[in-house]
Amino acid sequence: MSEIMKETTVTRAETASNSAQPSTTTEATSSQSTEYILYFILGTVEILLSFRLILKLMGASLSSSFVRFIYGLSGIFTLPFDGIFRKGFSQGIETTSVLEPATIVAMLVYAVLAWGIVALVRVLSGEKQESA
Repeated sequence: MSEIMKETTVTRAETASNSAQPSTTTEATSSQSTEYILYFILGTVEILLSFRLILKLMGASLSSSFVRFIYGLSGIFTLPFDGIFRKGFSQGIETTSVLEPATIVAMLVYAVLAWGIVALVRVLSGEKQESA
């Protein structure tokens, strides 16, 4: 993805040679900062949903407080997608593995949603986009 960078040229005078030497610094624009925040939030949600998917597939025990924490927190994000597809169960010797398609669908939908919001922020910012 192309990034929007605002370049600022600063001229400093040297005392010994009395000649000006330009230096270039880069600053993030407000729309770029918004993009970074949105992608950070998306990354956090995706990691949380990935943990949920892996723990369910491995049949993690609900007696662990970490597993209950991950399921409780990520359940908020998978709730809108529950019931789209049926869950797949595989009975093992000690645990039951669960494939939750709702988690996979949630990961895809949130990624596309974040990409769309970032694209909208870029359009509304009015800044010229550099093509890669």
